[in-house]
Amino acid sequence: MLNEQDCLNLIRDLSNAPGASGFEDEVVSALRRSVSSLGRMEEDTLRNLYLYRNEHDDDKPVIQLDSHTDEVSFIVQAVKPNGTLRFLELGRWVAAGLTSQKVRVRNRFGEYIPGIITSTPPHFATEAQKHAAPDSASMTIDIGAASAEEAVNAYGIRIGEPVVADVSFHYDEAHDIMMGKAFDCRLGCAAAAATLHALKGETLAVNPVGAWACQEEVGTRGAVVTAQRVRPAAAIVFEGCPADDTVAESYMIQTAIKKGPMLRHIDARMITHPRFQRFSLDLGEKLGIPVQSAVRSGGSTNGAPIHLSGLGVPCIVIGLPVRYIHTHHGIASYADFDSAVKLACAVLRELNAHVLKEF
Repeated sequence: MLNEQDCLNLIRDLSNAPGASGFEDEVVSALRRSVSSLGRMEEDTLRNLYLYRNEHDDDKPVIQLDSHTDEVSFIVQAVKPNGTLRFLELGRWVAAGLTSQKVRVRNRFGEYIPGIITSTPPHFATEAQKHAAPDSASMTIDIGAASAEEAVNAYGIRIGEPVVADVSFHYDEAHDIMMGKAFDCRLGCAAAAATLHALKGETLAVNPVGAWACQEEVGTRGAVVTAQRVRPAAAIVFEGCPADDTVAESYMIQTAIKKGPMLRHIDARMITHPRFQRFSLDLGEKLGIPVQSAVRSGGSTNGAPIHLSGLGVPCIVIGLPVRYIHTHHGIASYADFDSAVKLACAVLRELNAHVLKEF
């Protein structure tokens, strides 16, 4: 079982690791190091990672523990004559927060080198530019090169390479505040790992299978494959989800930090299985685990492809509240992470073939 410091170290390693959609190698490596003692690991060609526990029993129903390894990121599209880099978004960013932010660009040597997303100083901005809505299509990345030739030959830049936010994890123990990048969904990746560690050696009535999926931010692509491979009877999806406590009216706050994980009843692509959802919420209340629930009009998770796989799969989403999601910097609480792991463990200990049949 991982203690608090172990979990924080894992979150730090996962948050700091570069993992653009389709380029999740370092994240997968960190996860492998974390769960190697728990069972048999497999990968597929997309670099989805699977863990089958040492206690795995083929005669028991499989419960998929999902989270995604990628982060909102960019990809180099072209090198301009002045040496700056055109890029495309991988996932949806808050465009207003992009300019002047630091990034890391992978070069042909496999090194992540620093860069800054460009901005136009007010001294040179036209009136139209001053009032225009931010648009990443008009931005570039400056790595310090003075020409395209220097960018390619001296810095090793080539098109098609990933770009990630340049942010380091920080934990403020006195106030229980984590700050860092990629909490969507590295917090979920760590929660899935911590859940499996907490259940190490336990005999359960179900088979939890870890399935860390790639490319969620570009259309939940990895989970389409993991669901076909795992073929679960039910699934728990861990997700870093947008906190609303700094943006919503008080009566609409449903995803506050330090109030526990959030279980969504609905989003843009899934109506959460009502019986599994109520089972989990009632269990959290019974055990005194802080849990929030929400009704969301937008957003989606890997639950979307998983719940439509096979002949239909009951899914819940255990969301870790994160302020300022889909930007360079996120704020979250370790207490919410801990409650998410406790809830997942409780659900897995209570599930059995009879309960699943009732779903």
